[in-house]
Amino acid sequence: MTWTQWFIFLLILQIIHGLGTWKLYIKAGRQAWEAFVPIYNAVVLMKIISRPWWWVIIMFLPIVNLIMIPAAWVETARAFGKDTKLDALICIVTLGFYLYYLNYVADVSYVENRKLKPKTSTGEWITSILFAIVAATIVHTYFFQPFVIPSSSLEKSLLVGDFLIVSKLHYGPRAPMTTVAAPMVHDTIPVLKTKSYLYDDNYEARKSSWKNKLQLPYLRLPGFETIERNDIVVFNQPADTLLDMNNFIPDRNYYKPIDKKTNLVKRCVGVPGDTLEIRNGYVYINGKQNELPDRAKLQFSYEIAFKRNLQPSRIYSILKKHDITDGLGRGLTEGTYLIPAAADDAIAMLRNHPEVASISPLRSEKGVGGHIFPQDPNYNWNVDFFGPIYIPEAGGTVSLNSENIALYKRAISEYEGRKVITRGNQIFIDDKLATSYTFEQNYYWMMGDNRHNSIDSRYWGFVPFNHTFGKPVFIWMSIDGINDGIKNWSVRWDRVFTTVGGEGKRTSYLIPFLVVLFGIIFYNKWRKKKKAKAS
Repeated sequence: MTWTQWFIFLLILQIIHGLGTWKLYIKAGRQAWEAFVPIYNAVVLMKIISRPWWWVIIMFLPIVNLIMIPAAWVETARAFGKDTKLDALICIVTLGFYLYYLNYVADVSYVENRKLKPKTSTGEWITSILFAIVAATIVHTYFFQPFVIPSSSLEKSLLVGDFLIVSKLHYGPRAPMTTVAAPMVHDTIPVLKTKSYLYDDNYEARKSSWKNKLQLPYLRLPGFETIERNDIVVFNQPADTLLDMNNFIPDRNYYKPIDKKTNLVKRCVGVPGDTLEIRNGYVYINGKQNELPDRAKLQFSYEIAFKRNLQPSRIYSILKKHDITDGLGRGLTEGTYLIPAAADDAIAMLRNHPEVASISPLRSEKGVGGHIFPQDPNYNWNVDFFGPIYIPEAGGTVSLNSENIALYKRAISEYEGRKVITRGNQIFIDDKLATSYTFEQNYYWMMGDNRHNSIDSRYWGFVPFNHTFGKPVFIWMSIDGINDGIKNWSVRWDRVFTTVGGEGKRTSYLIPFLVVLFGIIFYNKWRKKKKAKAS
């Protein structure tokens, strides 16, 4: 729905609330009209149910309000003497319309100065759990989100098994667009293996389904940083058509809301306004080769041959000793194997190994097309030779013709919501003949440092700013072999409590953190003892 439609919808809800509670407001010593005034009625209600005013803010936060609004229904019933478990259940099952019964039929009186603490330990436990979920959801949605590195696309900078803290404050917290969803769950509910949100993903129904009309328009709070070239960014995959992100089952007619598309982490190598080109696997920006931070290492695929037949375990130990952690791939020809990913310095050292016969880079040839963006016969681009391509910026205008429309059609139609039709050499945008287009938002080019083992912008093009949601800032845990079973896990202690960014060798802040933590614990114990003696 648009903001106007949401405004009308919320006004209707205010009328429903007013009609169902105005007599209760009077019994609590308030005026009937106070039940109908938007926002103000919620502030007054908090006073009636003896709850803090900031509950009002939480009740308007998407996802969190799915917990807080039912809690307000139950608290309202309790404020008028209906405090049994059955009353609470009826409140929730009837979606709050139980208050209409209390307002017009039941003979209830307002309970002043009621005790807010639950009567039973079970009630206290449930209350604690609910508010823990609320607090965690607010932090998860608007401040910081945990993220686990699932693949080797940023190998060396971020390893498989790194547990990250992703800051949503840097680029500005993005408000949830999906209003009905399980808290702190992305695409699929674990164990149940069912969709975690209310949305109609069928291609034919997605524009008309009432479920999809519950989507909020894109809204972002201000951040204190813009995305800069070479930043590592977490974002929602723009061209996501995965039916199940856990099993990677593709389905062309499966569509997701922006905030429920698959989460990816890549390096931003091109920012709005850049002209990007890839030559032999290396990125060039505006004609100059892009220089990565010193902690980053580009990796490419190679063909390796050994002087004699070696056992796989011996080969793996040789590669790991030279910091080649992706292991050995399939056999290419008799006696030669694929190294999926290795950095230049690792290959230079490996060439000198006495058991290595030869190492050859595996690169695509210039002019030989691959199954990559924009998947158009006019562009014979591949993962190693790509572009040049202009990355759109908000307010920037590009000239359009029958050849380059393939580069920008998805951005204009899918990400900016325009109707794009080509007829011969003519281009129509929203049924008007167009020779140019001015973009409404910024776009970025995201790639993995592991150039031959990364599904990135080379395959699906630009990443719009509304698809980005955070910047990885901290590694709080790192487990080697995380995909090999718990028996094979080993903690990479040199990466625990280290920053994602920065220069030079990583510094772990685990010991200082533990010192501060235990210091706070012992200080609190000492203060409590001192307070107990004084009393």
